Amino acid sequence: MTFRVETLDGARCGARCPHVIVADGVIETSTPQAFVDFLKSGAEDRDLKRIVFFNSRGGNVVASMAFGHILRDLRIAGVVGRFRSDGDSGPFAGECLSACVYAMMGAVRRVAPPGSEVALHRMSIVETEAEGWFGQRTKRSFADAPMIAVLARYARRMGVSPALVRAAESLPPETMHVLTPEEMRRWSFAVSQF
Repeated sequence: MTFRVETLDGARCGARCPHVIVADGVIETSTPQAFVDFLKSGAEDRDLKRIVFFNSRGGNVVASMAFGHILRDLRIAGVVGRFRSDGDSGPFAGECLSACVYAMMGAVRRVAPPGSEVALHRMSIVETEAEGWFGQRTKRSFADAPMIAVLARYARRMGVSPALVRAAESLPPETMHVLTPEEMRRWSFAVSQF
């Protein structure tokens, strides 16, 4: 995942527009520390608001929870949205899929504006094993009951209903479920505007 600062100029505020953090890409094991390092490097920016715009297809669930804890400890809000790199003003609708949902849970305020997608799927690990002369074999394993319990406790601590975790883990493999605004409200995951 990469981090950068963008100017939030949808309000046409000119030179006084606040700066926000944009988080784009896959959440990897190195992402939580990379985020901390990024914040340290921009500590002098007085216009930087405690808001992260997420645009991610997911990644590592454990790293996502660690990232979420950092967001909570620093009292940072999260918005599903993206900024273009072509200089066009933003934000635009984004996506927070799979493990991104667990990172965003840590935000003190969570917003998924209309047009943005938040989607769940069943957590899994795909491992590749060598099989002698005949190539490779892939093996897919799913979260066990203790890991699901960890995710449910994490969700509860972050103010999100553990029912969201149960819904994700009950999906058939290869199925992605896009949350409706009603589901996001019911599970206390996000609202549609600040």
